[in-house]
Amino acid sequence: MKRPSDCPDGVRLFALAATAGLGGAVAEALGWPLAAHEERGFEDGEHKARPLENVADADCYVIQSLHGGPDESVDDKLCRLLFFIGALKDAGAARVTAVTPYLAYARKDRRTKPFDPVTTRYMAALFEAMGTDRLVTLEVHNPAAFENAFRRRAITLSGAPLFVTVARRFGGDPICVLSPDPGGVKRAELFREALEADLGHAVGKAFADKHRSAGVVSGDLLVGDVAGATVLVIDDLISTGGTLLRAARAARAAGAVRVIALTAHGLFMPGAAEALADPALEAVVVTDAVPPFRLAGSTVLSKVEVLPCASLFATAIRRLATGEALTDLLVF
Repeated sequence: MKRPSDCPDGVRLFALAATAGLGGAVAEALGWPLAAHEERGFEDGEHKARPLENVADADCYVIQSLHGGPDESVDDKLCRLLFFIGALKDAGAARVTAVTPYLAYARKDRRTKPFDPVTTRYMAALFEAMGTDRLVTLEVHNPAAFENAFRRRAITLSGAPLFVTVARRFGGDPICVLSPDPGGVKRAELFREALEADLGHAVGKAFADKHRSAGVVSGDLLVGDVAGATVLVIDDLISTGGTLLRAARAARAAGAVRVIALTAHGLFMPGAAEALADPALEAVVVTDAVPPFRLAGSTVLSKVEVLPCASLFATAIRRLATGEALTDLLVF
């Protein structure tokens, strides 16, 4: 296969079937071809995947987003990815980078109950056991826990470069960046600083309190000056939308003009449609790392904007393949 002149020699880019759409978009943004591979299922539910071109001594990148649905479970996608990485290493690949726009099992990064699992660490062990050399993802729940779990290079891209383009629409208004819980303050501050640099003027900050135990969320404290401002709630994901709605209602009660949610991953589990329909939220912006398939047919989709993230991953892959820095992508 003839390769584009700007595609480094020895690079192979794969996209597994469950993430074919996003994988194709990343390949298009790069201007590089997707390498051929086969995925085959068997009658008993087992499966196999293999490259269909030589990967000996190659620098391989495998794209697979690890969210559940619409056709495969989280575990199906994870197993297929791990086995494919193993097949690449068995075929002589010099380096394999797993590109997982959404990384499953990353929210359980510490013990909160006796005998709790720490699944972030277990995920790291699985990837390392299959020979993964690097892992790239977008907006993990706890970047510090993610980085400390892996003994190989682990890169979490920030959604801030994408969300800054949305925030520019409100650049003429007073803006306040709100973290919906204390654990997300660092993420919100990173975005606020990037937004200030882009707009050239001060952007306010605020955070809401949240405590979760046995699935029950409590806490109604809001700290920060949101009165008269367009409030941008920044978070890594939306599940049922309860945390986001609590923060939006608190901000509106404190005098916010409007509340816009900027979240990397829209899981939109049962209950999310009702939360998003609440008038406290004017709009919700997510990336297509997780397509909003669970909202199909819902009228609330009119409030949801989906940002393509292919260009962000394409830039990261290109720089990794050529040995360039990622720091201006807000990766440290």
